[in-house]
Amino acid sequence: MSGLVAIHQPNFFPWLGYFDKIRRADLFVLMDAVAYPRAGSGGMGSWCNRVRLAVQGEARWVTCPLRRVPLGAPIRMTEIDDAQPWRTKLLRTLDVNYGKAPQFSACMTMLEPLIRAPENNLAAFNIRAIETIAAHLGLSTRFVRQSTLSYSGRATELLISLVRAAGGSTYLCGDGAAGYQRDELFAENGLGLVKQNFSPNPYGEPSRFIPGLSVIDYLMWDGRPLAKAAED
Repeated sequence: MSGLVAIHQPNFFPWLGYFDKIRRADLFVLMDAVAYPRAGSGGMGSWCNRVRLAVQGEARWVTCPLRRVPLGAPIRMTEIDDAQPWRTKLLRTLDVNYGKAPQFSACMTMLEPLIRAPENNLAAFNIRAIETIAAHLGLSTRFVRQSTLSYSGRATELLISLVRAAGGSTYLCGDGAAGYQRDELFAENGLGLVKQNFSPNPYGEPSRFIPGLSVIDYLMWDGRPLAKAAED
């Protein structure tokens, strides 16, 4: 049994709350088989290919450009558009805006190989980064791809199916599920439900702390293993 199971799309260098969910879970299901989420009318922008960093003291988007895929295509079929020099641009953005951060050198030793890795599949790129950063933060949670499991259903029924397929007994729910998730269905299907309720503690220099940024910001300014940081 996996006990507490968390489920999320493989996001692009996601925020600290994503890694807090990993920290709390026994097993983390990476949803690579759901349709790629689109912003606006046909746009490719989503948390799967972009995130915010502190740029000139403000929260600004950094983006991994993608090749367009048909509507409804799964995340695991989405390809990175390396015709654009986004990797070099991202490394330059980190150098300019985080070069004076206390953990810059240690952080870049880990991040630069991830960013430069010759991987053009978005899911594979993001999953490698998530697993590497999780290990760097001292997290021992097991990961499994949705595409390797047997599952059925949509919305809440899909989550229940994935928890069962992963051998879990309880679902760890993120903070953004209100309004679309039917909480009562978990108990009706013999599963527990735990809500994350994550609120980040300020780190680094108080005057420059911006909540909701990529985990990269935390790695640059703090970088302690999350289990230890959570206890302080």
